[in-house]
Amino acid sequence: MRWSSRSRGAGAVLAATLLLWLYNAPLLCAQGYPSRPLRIVTSEPGGIADLTARLIAQGLGQTLLQPVVVDNRGGGSGVVGIDIVARAPADGYTLIVFSPSLWTLPLIQHTRYDTLRDFAPVTLAVTAPNILLVHPSFPATSVQGLIALVRAKPGEYNYAAGSIGAASHLSGELFKVMAGVNIVRVPFRGTGPGLNALLGAQVQMMFAGAGSAAAHVLAGRLRALAVTSAQPSALFPALPTIASSGLPGYELETNTGMFAPAATPRPITERLQAEIARTLHQPSLKQKLAAAGIEPVASTPAEFTAKVKAEIVRLGRVVQEAGIRAD
Repeated sequence: MRWSSRSRGAGAVLAATLLLWLYNAPLLCAQGYPSRPLRIVTSEPGGIADLTARLIAQGLGQTLLQPVVVDNRGGGSGVVGIDIVARAPADGYTLIVFSPSLWTLPLIQHTRYDTLRDFAPVTLAVTAPNILLVHPSFPATSVQGLIALVRAKPGEYNYAAGSIGAASHLSGELFKVMAGVNIVRVPFRGTGPGLNALLGAQVQMMFAGAGSAAAHVLAGRLRALAVTSAQPSALFPALPTIASSGLPGYELETNTGMFAPAATPRPITERLQAEIARTLHQPSLKQKLAAAGIEPVASTPAEFTAKVKAEIVRLGRVVQEAGIRAD
């Protein structure tokens, strides 16, 4: 069959139009975004991710002029909620705010999702250190004293930790690897139950969020030895870091960020990041975060992607050296 020059010309115009539409489709999609309510999935009520998700939801609701609902999905170390977002349409209406376990769980157990394949990092929203806590009856009053004590009695002391792969868990395992000590992990369903066990002297130590620990430390119910971050906590500025207390190079924070399903148009993720940054850096909200021992970050999607990739490599070594496996 022979095509006329007019037919070939029409075909070329149609092809060019189609290519132009495909190229501009993400931008056209973003221009009408959002046109309906958004959902932010998270887990562990009362934790840093939950608090961050609710603060972000409030801010986005005001700037995007659409309702933003926080959907708390527990279960399976948060995998239930993670799978929901991984399978959701990549249109910016279903998002997830999560702690490091989103990218550390695949290092520890088999998951149906792959962090970098199935998610588009939007922003590292906030970061928070953990505090190395001990019961007041515990003999050690410093990190070096604790290390000496547990080295002398391997396997006789234990620490409370949240779900596997959580920052409280990995903080303890990194400590064990770097200090060369044998401390037994006792798992709990979240920070609250772990702190209750420490308050009751059922365990000897715990790596807990600064905000969760503050009231107990100030009341003398628990003793704080050091922070897990590279820099001191704004909530406990006089408290030394673990790195400066005998374990140079030690660093582990609770990095909490927002992700969208993979293939979410870049204009949408960039707009979400800009609105979240505007929200998190409001003076009144920064004060709320500081009171909970949380620091706003609001990094760009590219910066957050680089951060996740680096943490997968770094924490992957910890998982391997510590022999961490799913319970």
